Amino acid sequence: MRTFIIIAVGLCICLALISLMPKKFQVITGLIFSLIWAIVVFWNLKLGLSHGYTLVEEAPIQLLIFIIPIAVYWGYFLFKD
Repeated sequence: MRTFIIIAVGLCICLALISLMPKKFQVITGLIFSLIWAIVVFWNLKLGLSHGYTLVEEAPIQLLIFIIPIAVYWGYFLFKD
């Protein structure tokens, strides 16, 4: 359940950035969002590892948590026209 909540938060942030940022700032916003989201996912990975999960168990989940919001942002940005 926590995974879906984190992905939903990432998608909400992503969609808010898409709708609120002026077009001329969308590339830099995307880069900053990607970096901050990577830090959030790394923190979540450390949290999972500290609770006894192995890296093999956590890595695919963290990859999904990272990829889905980032893909939505950059997919929209690249294919909106």
